[in-house]
Amino acid sequence: MSDLAKLKEIIEKSKKIVIFSGAGLSTNSGIPDFRSADGLYNQKTKSNIRPEEIISHSFFMSNPCEFYQFYFSKMVYLDAKPNLAHKYFAKLEEEGKVLAVVTQNIDNLHQAAGSKRVYELHGSIMRNYCMKCHKFYSLKDIFHESCEVPRCSCGGIIKPDVVLYEEGLNDEVVENALYAIREADTIIVTGTSLTVYPAAGFLRYFRGENLILLNKSETPYDSLANIAIHDDIKNVIEYLEK
Repeated sequence: MSDLAKLKEIIEKSKKIVIFSGAGLSTNSGIPDFRSADGLYNQKTKSNIRPEEIISHSFFMSNPCEFYQFYFSKMVYLDAKPNLAHKYFAKLEEEGKVLAVVTQNIDNLHQAAGSKRVYELHGSIMRNYCMKCHKFYSLKDIFHESCEVPRCSCGGIIKPDVVLYEEGLNDEVVENALYAIREADTIIVTGTSLTVYPAAGFLRYFRGENLILLNKSETPYDSLANIAIHDDIKNVIEYLEK
């Protein structure tokens, strides 16, 4: 039996699946990942400052204008739509098979596809808040292509509710994500190299039967997986949908 056939059988038998997703899941929606040749970290910037530095807390605080120029042009994709994989995982949740989605992505595409229980480890581009009075704003409220820094009606700077370098994860989101992972009988890890911590370390909390890895390249967890498939997730989902 092929790995794809085994995967299909495991999904059919599982009752508490957790989807653990990373940037690679959204590349088929036109959103670049981080570390590939065309990824975010290999993008050129006007000031030749490394992207990793621009999306840090200290850079945001010291130069919000340049941060927002990069953020809106390289990290926000208003026209992106859920792809086949997002829709497939949402359908599994609707069927009562998926317990939760734990994602490193900030693009909101799981929710756009219909997933209800989504734990966003790194926040979301859809939420933004004033650093002074904590009033919340939608992405539509603040998005623009100029260098003007979005400001609240109180005068405070508005910050995207995304986790930047030098910032910690939200404790409540982490607690809920770990609870779901501990409860799962199957975890499907897709679109992540599992090299970014602390998120990658979450798999250590999995106590279920089936660890499935779906990623184009190898990961440090491949040897621990029941099934590790290195292919475009689109091809995998097309097989599962047959």
